[in-house]
Amino acid sequence: MLSHVRTPRRPALIAELLLVGVTYIVYSLIRNSVPEQAGEAMRRGLELWRFQQGINVDAELWINHTVNGVQWLVVPMNYFYAVMHFLVTGAVLVWLYWRHPGRYSPARTVLAITTVLALIGYYLFPLAPPRLLPGEGFVDTLRVHETWGSLTSGDLQALSNQYAAMPSMHAGWSLWCGIFIVIFARRRWIQTLGVLYPLATLVVIMATANHFVLDAVGGWATLGIGFLLQRLLHGRLPHGFAREVPALT
Repeated sequence: MLSHVRTPRRPALIAELLLVGVTYIVYSLIRNSVPEQAGEAMRRGLELWRFQQGINVDAELWINHTVNGVQWLVVPMNYFYAVMHFLVTGAVLVWLYWRHPGRYSPARTVLAITTVLALIGYYLFPLAPPRLLPGEGFVDTLRVHETWGSLTSGDLQALSNQYAAMPSMHAGWSLWCGIFIVIFARRRWIQTLGVLYPLATLVVIMATANHFVLDAVGGWATLGIGFLLQRLLHGRLPHGFAREVPALT
């Protein structure tokens, strides 16, 4: 079985589309059906914020207020938070499928394992984001500036678990994208975008008061475990696979 899993093969397009679609639906259903445990999530959010203040890692409030005061900046950041998470990750998956078919399956496996681990984290460790902490002064920029399509604020927030903040998959998925763009892209300017994207995501999730910096660290750590488990499953990391593989027969 391990030999079969570790054999490079070209993924079937229809199967991959179905797999990605079903996986996303299941992820959304499970994520949003996790008991919210509002009281426990609020307590943990406050404890995390106090811990960060105690170690002087607490720039979130300053970033949030600074960005909120710049209209031309805060609105693009809101939409960055709302849509780039899905668009960029999907685009990188498509790019890997077409341009690096031999590496697509292990790279996708890293993303899948990371996401499953995040779901476990949401269930075991519900945590309120900064914007929901009472009396701490954070501004919910997506609500204040009426960001269309956001599931974290406004009338649509009932459709999403508001306490699934740790680990941050905005941080985890963006770093996943950045790593493969930097490793596999051939043009320097595209590699530069691969470096900037996860850094920009980190700033955005704090500026919009949707995550603490330690939520991001949790997302990066979860991704690291995803790479480790993928390495154990496939016997090598994604970059160890050849770019091209023969078509399935």
